[in-house]
Amino acid sequence: MTPYDPLAPRPDYERDLAPPQPARHYLCRRASERIAIDGDLSKPAWDAAPWTDLFVDIEGDLRPRPPLATRAKLLWDDERLYVAAEMEEPDLWATLTERDSVIFHDDDFEVFLDPSCAGRNYYEFEINALGTVWDLVLRQPYRLGGQADSVWRIAGLETAVRLDGSLNDPTTRDGGWTVEIAMPFAAFDVHTDRPGPPRPGDRWGLNFSRVDWDLEVRGGAYRKIEGRPEHNWVWSPQGVVDMHLPLRWGTLEFEG
Repeated sequence: MTPYDPLAPRPDYERDLAPPQPARHYLCRRASERIAIDGDLSKPAWDAAPWTDLFVDIEGDLRPRPPLATRAKLLWDDERLYVAAEMEEPDLWATLTERDSVIFHDDDFEVFLDPSCAGRNYYEFEINALGTVWDLVLRQPYRLGGQADSVWRIAGLETAVRLDGSLNDPTTRDGGWTVEIAMPFAAFDVHTDRPGPPRPGDRWGLNFSRVDWDLEVRGGAYRKIEGRPEHNWVWSPQGVVDMHLPLRWGTLEFEG
C-alpha cells in the first residue's frame, strides 16, 4: 500500500462518516467466463450478478425518488472488474466526443472506486451515451486541495454502450441506454505499490452516479433548460451534492 504520510491533509471525518442513511453494500460474484464487452447485458454471464437497488437522489430521503430508473451490477475475475448499468431515458442525448471531456456536462453514468477505503487515492470513471469516457484519479478530495489527474488512464479499458432509441432525435420517445465496462485491476496503480487483483473478502469503497439534465427542444434539437441544475442520482446516498466524500460511499466486497 502507499506509505502513510503524517503530513498529508486528513479527511474531515465528522463530515465523511455521517452518511444520511446506512451505506449500501454489494457482494461482487466471480464471473463464470471472460465477458465480451458489447453492451448486451442479456449475456448468460450476467445472470449470476444481482442488480443494485434503484438509484436515489444524492441527498437521500431529503429529495424525492428519481422519476427514471437506474441500476447497476458487477462481476470480477482474476484480471478485470466488470460493470453493467441500465438507465431508463425517454430523451437520449449526448454531445461530447473527446476523451477526458467533462462528461457530466452531458447526461452520464459514473463509477467511483476507493480500493484502500482511505478516502484518498481514489478513481473516477464517466461515460455518456456516445461512449465518450473520462477516467481520472484524485490523490485526495477537491475540498482538501485535490485535483483531478486526467493524464492517468485505465489501461486496457473496454466499454460499450447500447441505445434503446435514437440519439439526439427529439421526434422519438426513447427507452433508455445500457453501459458495459471492463476495467483491468492492473490499471489501478495509484493507491498501491503493487497493483493487481483483490483477494476474496477484500472490500473497496464504491459508488455509482448518474447525471441527468432537464432538456427542451429548440430549433429541432435538444438543449439544456437554462438555469436548471443537473439531477444527481446515486447508488449510495451522500446526504449532500458532493460525490467526493469517499468515506460516505458504499462498499464493494469481492466474493471468492
